[in-house]
Amino acid sequence: MSAPTAPVSADPVRSPTPLPELDTPHPAPGAWARLERLDEVLAVLALALMVLVPLVELAARPLLGAGGENASVLVQHLGLVMTMAGALAAERHGHLTSLGSSLAQRGGSRLQAWASGTADLGAAAICALLALASGQFVLSEVDAPLQLAYGIPVWWVQAFMPLGFGLISLKLALRLPRRHGWIHAWALLLPLLAFALGLRFEEALPPLGLGVAAVALLLLLGSPVFAVLGALALLLFWSDGLPLASVPLSHYQITVNPSLPALPLYTLAGLVMARSGAAERLSRLFVAAFGGGVRGSVVATALLCSGFTAFTGGSGVTILALGGLLLPLLLKAGYPERRGIGLVTSASALGVLLAPSVPLILYAVLARVPIADMFLAGLLPALLMVAVLLLLGGFLRRDAGAPAAPAEPPGSVVRAAWAARWELAAPLVALGSLGGGLATPVESAALTAAYALFTQALVHRELRAAAVGRLLLDAAQIIGGVLLILGMALALTNFMVDAGIPDRAVEWVQSAVPNRHVFLLLLCLFLFPAAALMEIYAAIVVLVPLLLPLVKAYGIDPIHFGVLFLAAMEVGFLCPPAGMNIYFASAMFRKSIQTVAVSVLPAMGAIFVGTLLIAMVPALSTALPGLMR
Repeated sequence: MSAPTAPVSADPVRSPTPLPELDTPHPAPGAWARLERLDEVLAVLALALMVLVPLVELAARPLLGAGGENASVLVQHLGLVMTMAGALAAERHGHLTSLGSSLAQRGGSRLQAWASGTADLGAAAICALLALASGQFVLSEVDAPLQLAYGIPVWWVQAFMPLGFGLISLKLALRLPRRHGWIHAWALLLPLLAFALGLRFEEALPPLGLGVAAVALLLLLGSPVFAVLGALALLLFWSDGLPLASVPLSHYQITVNPSLPALPLYTLAGLVMARSGAAERLSRLFVAAFGGGVRGSVVATALLCSGFTAFTGGSGVTILALGGLLLPLLLKAGYPERRGIGLVTSASALGVLLAPSVPLILYAVLARVPIADMFLAGLLPALLMVAVLLLLGGFLRRDAGAPAAPAEPPGSVVRAAWAARWELAAPLVALGSLGGGLATPVESAALTAAYALFTQALVHRELRAAAVGRLLLDAAQIIGGVLLILGMALALTNFMVDAGIPDRAVEWVQSAVPNRHVFLLLLCLFLFPAAALMEIYAAIVVLVPLLLPLVKAYGIDPIHFGVLFLAAMEVGFLCPPAGMNIYFASAMFRKSIQTVAVSVLPAMGAIFVGTLLIAMVPALSTALPGLMR
């Protein structure tokens, strides 16, 4: 997602920490503005129900022996409603992920306006085609006797796909400034023309080579990533004479996956922690526990950043929430500024392997391995990556003249732990309910989100009702944009799987690289540039289904591969163009992107070494899950 332009606290928290919040300017009052914001109301309502329904189910099971009618299926389809409504809100506030019009920024204002108009024009036309393809899919489901719950037909919820894509298409077209009248007119005309073609709109698609070139240009000019992936999927299915309804079918399948509702719920829990005083309380505890001075502050920073990222679901959020606290602490201890920026930026990328990390859950969903096993599998490798970062990255090096560690006041650790007692219990709620068999993964995520809201809003009284509503909306925007990308990426993956590309890759790679250890080394070398070029969620959806048959052919455990894959993806947070940590840190610490990029170079080398160790020592990933079975 795009970086928040101005991190602002949602409530008057007694902390200097910049609290990340999506920029959600309120539109002008009026009937049209209120109508336009219905998507926000719908997104917030859907996400709130996704929290409440599993909690009711969890409470009713021991009392009544059963929960509500098709409660889990209802929650899954609420995820589809939240996705489309959240994506609509994200589009209005400019939070749909794109590469940005970097080429156009080298030119003058007229070139930039042309690039922006062309990107919006192309995205509007693509979304119109996606709306039509979704309409085909929904029409095929209308006559099906499937019901969601309480007599509600499933296709009622599926209808949010053509409605959502159609509204995004219209809003992209209307977003163009009026002074570019000819672009504006075409942006409106092309989606309408696509609709007028009805169910024969496949004939309007261009030849494959020309279409791929046009899509690549749109990506460079700043069209949303989901639209670019959707266009590629439409072109590939069309080129093979397959129904274009297969694209929205893939989006529907991944959105209503039984385990996927855990993603927005854990994201909500992380945002609650980031927007309250939890970050400050945890920072005080970690610094008190590891002592002052350089090394104590460094170790506390690394562990706190990685753990906070696991809960917030985004390393950029960690930088915004903790950077304003931790960098001054490091500087006060005599730590060099550039090295301190590198430490906070790189350590914030290491939480991917720690439960309840969203990428960890997503891999478990796609690879069809138990989420609890992935939670256990990532623990030792995560600690290894922190140790490797500190040792090989040079962050523990103490410069001459640095002040000695001051003595901690007696009882400071106990007092800090008592102040942060509610935050320390949050992982126990998440992992204890899941590992103890008391809750399903989705119920555990809902319980964690409810716990975070309860402790920060009612116990600490740091979040008011309006702030809770904004948190729900921001979580819906983040996950809505991500799931649009995942749905389109899955459509591409399904096409490649149906085309037999993974099978051919297995045959070719095994003939060229018969040695398992050489294959693991080459896999690491492949994943590092892939991580730098692809957004992590799209990389998981596109690459995991393609690589999984290959690693299984070499006898590699899917759990081991998952940990290895995610460890390699951590470097993607630190390397442009997909390295969002670089951009977040640049904005947070007011340093140039070049300065931040240079500061994390030692960390990138350390992460590479750590990934190789995880690749060559499978027991690091498989030992704990094996003991718990």
